[in-house]
Amino acid sequence: MFGKYVTNRRKETNNVMTIQVNGEPLEIDTGAGVLDLLERLGLAGKFVAVERNRVVVSFRKFAETFFEDGDVVEVVTLVGGG
Repeated sequence: MFGKYVTNRRKETNNVMTIQVNGEPLEIDTGAGVLDLLERLGLAGKFVAVERNRVVVSFRKFAETFFEDGDVVEVVTLVGGG
């Protein structure tokens, strides 16, 4: 699903790490956090829920939550309607 976002940089540079996003591997910059990921996925400023390693990340903690190599992340968009 997010495979098209994988960069061409090699992991050996230690500038990238691999996390799982919605079941797909994704290489992101080392030190990247929730806000970085949401921007990269085109979801910045949208209503989303984020889970990191089976723990829901509070919206208030988005700016201070950073990923580690191997993290498992789920991102769910919220849709209103009737």
